Amino acid sequence: MNEDFTRLRRWLHPKCTPLPIPAGILGPFIDLGDGRVMTAREGGLAISDDDGTTWSEPNKPDDGSDLPGGLLLRTRENTLILVFIDATTFKWGWIDETSEPIANVRGDVWTMRSLDGGRTWIDRQQLLDGYCGCLMDIIETRDGDIVVPIYQLLYDPGHHTTSTCVSADQGATWMRSNIIDLGGHGHHDGGDEGTLVQLSDGRLLMLMRTSWDLLWETFSEDGGRSWRTFRPSAHDASSAPGYLVGLTSGRIVLAWNRLYPHRQNYHTRRGMEASAVAASNHREELSIAFSEDDGASWSEPQVFAVDRDTKVSYPMIFERRAGELWITTRWQGNLQVKLFEDDFV
Repeated sequence: MNEDFTRLRRWLHPKCTPLPIPAGILGPFIDLGDGRVMTAREGGLAISDDDGTTWSEPNKPDDGSDLPGGLLLRTRENTLILVFIDATTFKWGWIDETSEPIANVRGDVWTMRSLDGGRTWIDRQQLLDGYCGCLMDIIETRDGDIVVPIYQLLYDPGHHTTSTCVSADQGATWMRSNIIDLGGHGHHDGGDEGTLVQLSDGRLLMLMRTSWDLLWETFSEDGGRSWRTFRPSAHDASSAPGYLVGLTSGRIVLAWNRLYPHRQNYHTRRGMEASAVAASNHREELSIAFSEDDGASWSEPQVFAVDRDTKVSYPMIFERRAGELWITTRWQGNLQVKLFEDDFV
């Protein structure tokens, strides 16, 4: 790999191609099965029939209501499911002296579904009455269950925990798993911002962001209804989330911010009110790795995007076609690139 990027402020791997998507359209994307791609934008759903170069105006529901942005999934039965944080009641505050949240912080999580391509929405219901600051991932399992990780802020000590909400009936009703509480103390501490993939034996693997130099992993043997094994994963990581996808090839792909910049062993850390133990806040490089054995082993991570000024974090991966990956970032960097799986394995 050309390693000149270590001296550059911005860099893109030569095997990556910028997507022709207009600025600000960062996903999530879903395949409509007829060559078109859809995304949920503030105010409605937008569709592209030219691989993202142009998009329709956001299509509001028939009742004229605004559709919030959020996680969007199209199931194999052609149901659209939207999971989102209610911005209208959002409330956040942190008391640095005690490292505790203010009373009644709000980041309530809701869901609704559409059976007619987004023209009307039904079964609006609350999945979390509490605080969740970010939703990372949603999947449909081979059994048809819908699974979405949701993190929740707890008090005294203030820190984040993770659970999953599962629907076995296309988003009509939901149940919540046990809470995964890894401990911690701070507004960026604990285990949160989970990403999911189903393994070949049917189990679910979830990777969670932590402040402890590694992504942590947990497994479910019942489709996300319970999680019993929690442990550090093999992925060194800064305090930032990763993103997993099971690919058509059978491989699993992971994109994330590693613990330190390429070929370095140090980066600035922050603790205090953020976390009980000072954590690396390296978000200047995004790396990618692949597994061919259900996550038991991984290819050597490769840096594919660098932005040392605005950073580059919170990746999402969309397999547009078999082996063709669209990777965007929702929080920092506004990255919009295409790469091919076979160029990196």
